[in-house]
Amino acid sequence: MGMSDLLERLRGRGWRLTAQRRVVAEVLDGDHVHYTADEVHALATERLPEISRATVYNTLGELVSLGEVIEVSTDGRAKRYDPNAHHAHQHLVCASCGTIRDVHPSGDPLADLPAEERFGFAISTVQVTYRGLCPACASA
Repeated sequence: MGMSDLLERLRGRGWRLTAQRRVVAEVLDGDHVHYTADEVHALATERLPEISRATVYNTLGELVSLGEVIEVSTDGRAKRYDPNAHHAHQHLVCASCGTIRDVHPSGDPLADLPAEERFGFAISTVQVTYRGLCPACASA
């Protein structure tokens, strides 16, 4: 089982797993998964040919609302969906092809922000995005 265990979490919550919802969750389940809605639809169609784009979009919206999937936006590209919602992590993004990897830097990014740089904010979450070129793009 991967870091995400999405299907297991959804079952544990008693979320009604229709055939369509199950297929979307199966497509998303796994490590380093960051598909766009269109990619989720294309992969879901391979498993369930009759699944509609609207159903995929609605299911993704529900999963985000439930807090089981995170929407990741990078540099004006299409939103991607990350099932690794329950493990603190940051993202490594290729500036050329848009590939995204989950990374787990040592240290606490929240603790790294000095009090005088918080401007009185009560900070609840931190998102750090590392950008660079993936090995394929760097050698191209």
